[in-house]
Amino acid sequence: MKVILISMPDVTPIVIHEAALHLPNHGIASVGGNIDEEHDVYLIDLIRKRRGIKKYLTKIIGKIRPDLVGLSAMAWQYDTCVRIARLIKELDPGIRIVIGGYHATLMCEEIAVAEEAKWIDFMIRGEGEEACRRLVNALAGPDDLAAIPSLSYKRDGVFVHNPRGENLDLSKLKLPIRDKRRLTWGYHALYFKMELIETSRGCTRSCNFCSMRHMYGRTFRTYPISRVLEDIDDIYYRCKTRWIFITDDNMVLNPARVMELCDAIIARKYQGLNLVVQADCVSMATNEKMVAKMAAAGFRSIFLGIENGSVKNLSSAGKGDILAYSKKAVENCHRYGMMVVGGLIFGFPDDDAESIRENYEFFKYLEADAAYCQILTPYPKTAMREQLIAQGLVTNTTDYKKYNGLWANVRTKHLDAEQLRYQFWYQRQVVLGWWDPPAAAKRHGLGWTSIWRFVFKPLLKLYFQRILKKHGWEGRYQKEIARWEKMNNFPDLT
Repeated sequence: MKVILISMPDVTPIVIHEAALHLPNHGIASVGGNIDEEHDVYLIDLIRKRRGIKKYLTKIIGKIRPDLVGLSAMAWQYDTCVRIARLIKELDPGIRIVIGGYHATLMCEEIAVAEEAKWIDFMIRGEGEEACRRLVNALAGPDDLAAIPSLSYKRDGVFVHNPRGENLDLSKLKLPIRDKRRLTWGYHALYFKMELIETSRGCTRSCNFCSMRHMYGRTFRTYPISRVLEDIDDIYYRCKTRWIFITDDNMVLNPARVMELCDAIIARKYQGLNLVVQADCVSMATNEKMVAKMAAAGFRSIFLGIENGSVKNLSSAGKGDILAYSKKAVENCHRYGMMVVGGLIFGFPDDDAESIRENYEFFKYLEADAAYCQILTPYPKTAMREQLIAQGLVTNTTDYKKYNGLWANVRTKHLDAEQLRYQFWYQRQVVLGWWDPPAAAKRHGLGWTSIWRFVFKPLLKLYFQRILKKHGWEGRYQKEIARWEKMNNFPDLT
């Protein structure tokens, strides 16, 4: 069997420009790495082929002539996923299409009866490694579609949904693909080569805006330390890459294990290793020894889920009162030289222009280094979505392409969706202003931070000052909206 696994090209420039961050898709790399060796597997990360997708896929499909193509997509990438599935079927109707990822997991029943189901042959719900491995074997002969847990397949043209399988034993998973089977290359963050690893899956926190529990349940599972080190060795020695993003939803839920892993990394004496991870504020605030150990092991940047500066909004999100923890977490990270990217969410039911401004001011008070700002998104099947719909606050229930955090798909009790989106954008400009790289960023990236500080930022400030003088804030905002509208259109796929 010849198999191609494809991730979507859609991007969201919430922290930095969309051209400055192109990371490989770890999900398809792990699924591909666990398909049995007698099959030929190839990976395509379309984030590296955003221009001319149709031309590129036409060429690759014609050259490889795959038996099965797998497409992975989140909710806001699903429209692109359907268009790619249609293109592949038009190129060769005999190619089987399987889709997976968050959207296929959450919306399998709706997809099964939708118009686009004609382009889709299979769906995998939840973790994909074992189900996809068995699907490939079933298409090759030695397995049975009806016996594969978590697989949806067609019988007489109608989708049948097999029961969900148990969560996988992570100790049995093989390494993800990072070799020549990847047909796309050039992955980077701010033009530093970067690869991804996973050390755990799941999260036990109760955030009601998150769809993660539909993938794994409210569980937390870890890879063996030896497997994590094997993964790092593959990146460090074979891929010659020194920056690694850890994809875990919340790696620090088990501080003792984090410290054990850090000790193992330190013992390996990697030179110039830089690690980036996301974590919760409570764990980072209450485990200073763990934070110190992480810094010693090479952790350079931490994404903290701060979410909001309002106790009421945090309670609405199922986060609890973490304001003091947020401050302490940032202080702990800075004490040991780690850069902090803080996650903020806007658009809770009681938000108005003043509360949005206050949330940005709270972020400045925390003294985090960069802000990852999103508008509250009513992701399918989440408790938050149900609550907002019940209150009549969801303004877009069907156009999932807008579900990427940049667009307002909800209103508040005080702002309609358009006003919310504008205040989300405007208050950031006037409160946070232009980004000033922190000391940690300058220390570990003197070249690109200097280019930003002394070349791009002065030129951009001059450019936008002219726009403001001519068109005002509203005119500048409309130009930004026009750029967002074009970002993930891919006209060659229409």
